[in-house]
Amino acid sequence: MGDDIPASSEFVQQLRADQEPGSRFDLVRLPSSGAAPPSSTAEPQLSLDAGTDPERAANAGVRTRGLRGASADAPLTMAIGPAAARAAIDRPGQEPLVLAMLSRLDYETLKAASPAALRRGDRRVGVLLRDPAMTDQLALMSAVLPQKHRVGVVATPESEPLVRELQRAAQVANPAWDVRVEYAPDARSLAAALRTVVPQSDALMVLPDLIGDNQAATLSVLRAGAGAGLPVFGTSEGLVRSGGLAAAVSTPSQLAHQARLLGQKVAAANANGNNNNGPLVEAATPASVRINATVARGLGLRLPEERELTERIAAPR
Repeated sequence: MGDDIPASSEFVQQLRADQEPGSRFDLVRLPSSGAAPPSSTAEPQLSLDAGTDPERAANAGVRTRGLRGASADAPLTMAIGPAAARAAIDRPGQEPLVLAMLSRLDYETLKAASPAALRRGDRRVGVLLRDPAMTDQLALMSAVLPQKHRVGVVATPESEPLVRELQRAAQVANPAWDVRVEYAPDARSLAAALRTVVPQSDALMVLPDLIGDNQAATLSVLRAGAGAGLPVFGTSEGLVRSGGLAAAVSTPSQLAHQARLLGQKVAAANANGNNNNGPLVEAATPASVRINATVARGLGLRLPEERELTERIAAPR
């Protein structure tokens, strides 16, 4: 693990709690340079047994080995976050590898920079994206706004993979959604893009991109939506707290459970020599719904409870 953000620490705590008795769990903090430790049998490691303080474990950084399941004794490396992922895929060795807590754009950047490392014939790689699939986001929007069908998005040029995923999901949704996209290559272009897309939309969506990761840009979208009486959807709890109507999110604990299952799949494929199909990529599932009841009242919407909406978006799976 190359960072100490709370989400990563929660992920590590849950991953460690899910370990089966007798399995080995080594946690390693990457150096500040982001480089992986040397791959020698003498490399220093911090091994933690069941009695180790979980706070110390969570803040130590992570590489996991011996994640038990389909391939009980096979070692497996899990890299948490973009910095750890970059270091791990360049590291020699044939251990199966899971890259976790990556955004879609993190993964696309990694794939463009190191395509061969992700497709090595001697090692299977799994990728767990931290955001739910766009199909889940649109299922939530359909549940909340059953009579609407136009969603407006302001994206950056780097967001194209997210836009394509959203457009594909919109085409197969029932009913289908009409996606209106405007691009803002820089902060000064955001206001003009919003002026174009807002009149054409029944709702706005903030993607997990440079706009969604920038507080000022996100607030601009929220203000534009509020001024036009449009609900704003997103992929983070922070957006909902700041004035968005709803979001489908996955918690770090949910992601840790899924990462463990993905690790078992990757280890089994690696043991069977099934390594030639490229990385096994999964979006976050399950997703949990978060709603802002104050915003809903302001828009005149009567929404189901979060639990009911969560069950609705999970039903198609």
